[in-house]
Amino acid sequence: MRNLASRLDLIAPSPTLALDAKAKALKAAGRDVISFGVGEPDFDTPEHIREAGVKAIRDGFTRYTPVDGLAELKEAVCEKFRRDNGLEYSPSQIVVSNGGKHSLYNIMLCLFQPGDEVIVPTPAWVSYGPLVTLAGAAPVLVKTTAESGYALTAAQLEAALSPRTRGLIINSPSNPTGLAYGPERLKELAALILKHQLWVVSDDIYEKIIFDDLQFCNLPMIEPALRGQTVIAHGVSKTYAMTGWRVGFLAGPEKVARSASKIQSQTTSNPCSISQKAALAALNGPQDTVAAMARAFQRRRDLLLKILAEIPGVSCVRPQGAFYAFPDFSAYFGKRAGETLIQGAEALADYLLDKAGAALAPGGGFGDGRSLRISYAVSDENLARGLTRVKAALADLK
Repeated sequence: MRNLASRLDLIAPSPTLALDAKAKALKAAGRDVISFGVGEPDFDTPEHIREAGVKAIRDGFTRYTPVDGLAELKEAVCEKFRRDNGLEYSPSQIVVSNGGKHSLYNIMLCLFQPGDEVIVPTPAWVSYGPLVTLAGAAPVLVKTTAESGYALTAAQLEAALSPRTRGLIINSPSNPTGLAYGPERLKELAALILKHQLWVVSDDIYEKIIFDDLQFCNLPMIEPALRGQTVIAHGVSKTYAMTGWRVGFLAGPEKVARSASKIQSQTTSNPCSISQKAALAALNGPQDTVAAMARAFQRRRDLLLKILAEIPGVSCVRPQGAFYAFPDFSAYFGKRAGETLIQGAEALADYLLDKAGAALAPGGGFGDGRSLRISYAVSDENLARGLTRVKAALADLK
């Protein structure tokens, strides 16, 4: 039998989705498991958005659409950037895809190729590195620190540059740390990016989930000269609790959008017609549920930090957005519960799942093996119940 393509050896399955599958299997077997593993809002998609999808079905809107998305949806995306970010795009600079991850994949294939290096500040979402690798380029993982709030500094960026550096990925607010870059930090990075003519991939998917009265900003908002070398990846999944609808979009220079559309035409073709109608209702409709969800996530963030502060040896940088925390649990490495030895984050995650019925994602896949990621996109009750179990299970380690 012939071997499969060698590119498969370069990547692994998503560890967060693998953890979610394990937690769901335990639930199906009758275990009481609280999952903090997957990045998915626990709220229902708002009613007016669901109704738009139902109406599309009833109206028979079930045919192919243009490859790069409905014209009216692309117009709505342009208006979103104008209204929320002060950024002007034309529909020819927008491509609607099958979710934010699909948009990122298209972007990587358009911008990067074998021989290129792409800087990825870590801790980072688990898929950035594999997406760069699938484009044939090499991810350069630059480890940030808790002391800097996990923000990439200008000094770190400059030290990571090489003649092969082609681009930089910035995710703010961040998965897994909750970091939100402010204007001053972005200005420092912008000067280097302009000097070295790097492509910027700005993953803004958590834009609307930001706390403590902070104002979202990205690189092209701070430095207009970067408009021509920045591609924004975005979508409706996190903002409107629409993860399963699978609608993302990119915005960038027209040559990038044309290229992404060409790739999409030969792979997936258009996104789901029904989902596009729902996304149109999301972007053009009332936005009150967006603010309400952000307030709920901030309340949960505060509850999570309160409980973590009660656990000896655990430290956590205060998340500024998204719905993740990335606490350092390394004080428990090397400890035991009976015959169980905690040798690292993966062993601790397994222990907490088995002992406490709490699913937390090991930090190694995100680039920091001392930590575990906690998604607090769960009810307040389950958040408190699950973290109390974690606290008790950790207390049993000696």
